[in-house]
Amino acid sequence: MLNFNFQNKTEIIFGKGVETQVGKKVSEYGKKVLLHYGGSSLKKFGLYDKIVKNLTDEGIEIFELGGVLPNPRLSLVREGIKICKDNNIDFILAVGGGSPIDSAKAIGAGVKYDGDVWDFFEGKAMVSETLPLGVILTLPAAGSEASSGTVITNEDGWYKKSFGGNVIRPKFAIMNPEVTYTLPGYQTAAGAVDIMSHVLERYFTNEKHVELTDRLSEAVLKTVILNTPKALDFPEDYNARAELMISSTVAHNSLLDMGREADWTSHGIEHELSGIYDITHGAGLAIIFPAWMKYVYKSDMDRFAQFAIRVWNVDMNFNDPEATVLEGIKRTEEFFTSIDMPTRLSQAGIDSERFEEMAAKATEHGTLGNFVKLTKEDIVNIYKLAE
Repeated sequence: MLNFNFQNKTEIIFGKGVETQVGKKVSEYGKKVLLHYGGSSLKKFGLYDKIVKNLTDEGIEIFELGGVLPNPRLSLVREGIKICKDNNIDFILAVGGGSPIDSAKAIGAGVKYDGDVWDFFEGKAMVSETLPLGVILTLPAAGSEASSGTVITNEDGWYKKSFGGNVIRPKFAIMNPEVTYTLPGYQTAAGAVDIMSHVLERYFTNEKHVELTDRLSEAVLKTVILNTPKALDFPEDYNARAELMISSTVAHNSLLDMGREADWTSHGIEHELSGIYDITHGAGLAIIFPAWMKYVYKSDMDRFAQFAIRVWNVDMNFNDPEATVLEGIKRTEEFFTSIDMPTRLSQAGIDSERFEEMAAKATEHGTLGNFVKLTKEDIVNIYKLAE
């Protein structure tokens, strides 16, 4: 087990009706708030009106910036930074899933920085200070509500990059599973894959003595596998929605990192897909993760067999351990298919034209990943496996 420091100060406010606490929570930090969100669904289902009333009842002045897209854009981040600086904003409230939250994190960091916020994503600067941020979560997926990272797409070259630091974790996350009842099935399913992928990036590690976090990771995976079909079949199943929502947080709040080195290859490969083709991140991961598994499993057959047995209940074939491993990968892919996620690039309308370009961008700073270090040629081969 590796040495580690674990810190997560995000307050989780979870349960029915908790969004009515937002005004009081924001007022603990200031009286001028940037309300940051995505599209029209926030207003369509009444949550917007509830939030605005709650904030104004506490005497909070609201400045709005909507329009966050999936795979959030740098241009909107820069717009948010300007609004905050021009109006002396002292708090950001992000409402939505990972995209508004990640955008808000980047805005908060940019407000306190004299240079260009993209410097953080290029590794030219380290974040040390940020505008405080709160979250009302409406889409369990990215885990950004309690994570230390943010991912943004730069339209100049369509680079999708990340940066992180404990300082950008939200101060609080308000999480009511009821607000996810109206999510389209596609978003629910893509979110589930995103949650699972955050766990898998940590699960496939070269550290051998990490039994506790192995078991915690397996529990999150099995919880998502059990509850995603329930949420898809019965969208107002509160318990299924609650299990997915808290799984999103646990998958990416650093708890599962303790004592182990994560991989992050599949995310790096997928970021090129969603950066260029604007595919939904979870859908892209459903395509890439099985292909990555097929490409690297021979590097640690024991870990892949453990995954198959503990997560998918595959019977161990002692005469042919590889058969056990391949069955686990097959069941992973079959699960993604069962929830109507694509598992091939062709299903997402993506051909081989830009494989070389994407692989080059993914490895422009060297090899990708930790579980197995992959070169540009390896990444091209994984894209080909995913065709």
